[in-house]
Amino acid sequence: MDIEIAAETIGHIGSFPITNSLLVTLATTGILSALAVISSRKITPIPSSLQNFWEFIIEAIYNLSEEIAHSRAKIFFPFVMTFFLFIITANWLGLLPGFGTVGFKEVHEGKQVFVPLLRSINADLNTTLALAAISAVATHFFALKYLGIWQYLKKWFSLNPIFLFVGILELVGEFTKLISLSFRLFGNIFAGEIVLATIAGIFAFVVPLPFYFLEIIVGFIQAAVFMMLTLVFMALLSEKPGH
Repeated sequence: MDIEIAAETIGHIGSFPITNSLLVTLATTGILSALAVISSRKITPIPSSLQNFWEFIIEAIYNLSEEIAHSRAKIFFPFVMTFFLFIITANWLGLLPGFGTVGFKEVHEGKQVFVPLLRSINADLNTTLALAAISAVATHFFALKYLGIWQYLKKWFSLNPIFLFVGILELVGEFTKLISLSFRLFGNIFAGEIVLATIAGIFAFVVPLPFYFLEIIVGFIQAAVFMMLTLVFMALLSEKPGH
């Protein structure tokens, strides 16, 4: 089995390449947008089953945000909630039939390769790197917002050689967070995709079902982990000295 880390191009709009993961990204965004419109169209004091479902999820994650970020929860919550919903929807969408199995063959560098039309977006390192980069940029933006430029710079730089060395190590640690967030999500989803493809290739029926249930759990856990780490990073980096 050929392992492709990058997404495969399935077409072009002019000179702009359309990849299979980009197609699924648009589908994920469309699904979440449609759910948001449908769920918020008729909000009543006595909630329907759908409204009750969303209120339960939102309240649980907001309460968690308040426990970690306290008064900053109202600012951080929209970001971490969006990360959670987007990642879990993309992870579960990638488990549907047709992902990785329906496509076409083309010749690449003299070899015939299979190009799937649909691909789980978090099995594409480009996507997870982009999510991690957005998380990192938002985290440092909030740090500047709550600390100010001077206090923010003092986290990394000092006239004291020991504190300066520690600050540089912490600055390097910020880059490792970017790598950690992206590769953790990518590695788990990509590995699950390979396992499912391998099992399904050997046993067509029944046997793959436990692995699908396992990947449903993994998809939820990875979305929750990404959300939690982003929330913790935001809370810690925007904390004022002495708190």
